[in-house]
Amino acid sequence: MKRLSLRARLFLLLIVPLCLVSAAAAVARYVAAEQMSQRLYDDTLLVVALTISRDVVLSEGDILTESLLEELTDALGDPVFYRITGPEGSFVTGYSDPPKLPADADLNAAKPFFFDSVSLGVPVRAVALREFISEPQFGGWVTVEVWQNVTQRAGLSKQLLGQSLLLLGTLVATAALILWFGIQLGLKPLLDLREAISLRSADDLHPIRRWVPPELRPLVDTSNSLFRRLADAFSIRDAFISDAAHQIRNPIAAIQSQAEAAQTAHSEPELRQRIADVAASARAAGRLTNQLLSMERVRGRSLKSYFQPVDLEEIVANRVRSFAEGQLRRDVGVSLTITGSPQPVICDQVMIEELLVNLLDNASAYGLKPGGTLEVTLAYSEEGVELSLQDDGPGIPDAYIDRVFDRFFRIEHGHDSGCGLGLSIVADVATAHGGKARCLPSQRGARFVICLPFKAASVSNRL
Repeated sequence: MKRLSLRARLFLLLIVPLCLVSAAAAVARYVAAEQMSQRLYDDTLLVVALTISRDVVLSEGDILTESLLEELTDALGDPVFYRITGPEGSFVTGYSDPPKLPADADLNAAKPFFFDSVSLGVPVRAVALREFISEPQFGGWVTVEVWQNVTQRAGLSKQLLGQSLLLLGTLVATAALILWFGIQLGLKPLLDLREAISLRSADDLHPIRRWVPPELRPLVDTSNSLFRRLADAFSIRDAFISDAAHQIRNPIAAIQSQAEAAQTAHSEPELRQRIADVAASARAAGRLTNQLLSMERVRGRSLKSYFQPVDLEEIVANRVRSFAEGQLRRDVGVSLTITGSPQPVICDQVMIEELLVNLLDNASAYGLKPGGTLEVTLAYSEEGVELSLQDDGPGIPDAYIDRVFDRFFRIEHGHDSGCGLGLSIVADVATAHGGKARCLPSQRGARFVICLPFKAASVSNRL
């Protein structure tokens, strides 16, 4: 089924109830008019019956004059017939074939009795009443029966119905026309808003400033908020692409120059040295590329749909165990301490593993020397869980503590392999889970603390 436009929906929602109410009003008006017509004709028929009875009494039982019958017919529109019966059912005057009285007819109450019947195959409306006549010739209780064809009544009812339908039809048509143009005018602010949104592009995401009705204000505010988030996201993306292009350009240029230098080596030892330099530059470029991809992976998965209860203790233990095995060759001691009551953490397991990999790689590259130690602590509390890593390396100067999580920021420790993205990825993952990554001052080495809530209620959908 084809979906209706908002304009058509509003029109139907308004016009259909109006049509139903108009139809009900037309029926009610027709019924009321018909009842009123019936009452007026019945009252007239009763007056005719009384007139006929008085005329018969005055004429001592003679039949009505032709002039009176013609006047009655002209006044009522349909022929009038009558019959007067004297005491004990004796025929006085009138027509000999009156409509048959219903079985429940009660003429002893001295009240007129109206009923519908058929006379000579034609529908009629009749009235019968009993009157006491104190007349010597046919004194006593006299029954007067008067009936009339209903052609004029039916015509009047149809006329009233036609008038009602015409009146209400005109009313509905006028209301429909007013509604259509009223909806057109009422929806103009919405059409203007649609035009304003259609003018936005990736290069133009400034907020909508035009006036809108109060009902549309939440929609405009939400749209402006979306435009603002998109503008921020595009700005971050452009800055990241620019920085990434700049960072990748240097390793690639180094590999190219070192490879060209290797071609001009004059001896085998010199050639081996230059090839070793090419390999080191290639490893640095590979590390940079992997971390760039890792960052984009984290950004692309920053959605709540990936969050589920995870046993963080098991993830940390497995990752630290694998890291410790690799550090045995360097005689580095790695320990893991768990405090508090472990419980599931609502998080994205893939992102948490990226956080752990980058923390441990950072410690291996900058904080751990042969024979050194790395202390990993996982502490559970009522608010959440805290992951901390403490090494005994050269540490981080206090002036740089607040900058270590910036992208492409590096502290010169005599290492050339770093690219300044590992800790930035750690901070992004913590923020995506509603937590925080910090670097704390330490008397020995560097100390990193990651705080994560148990429930990611304040998870950000955008890094």
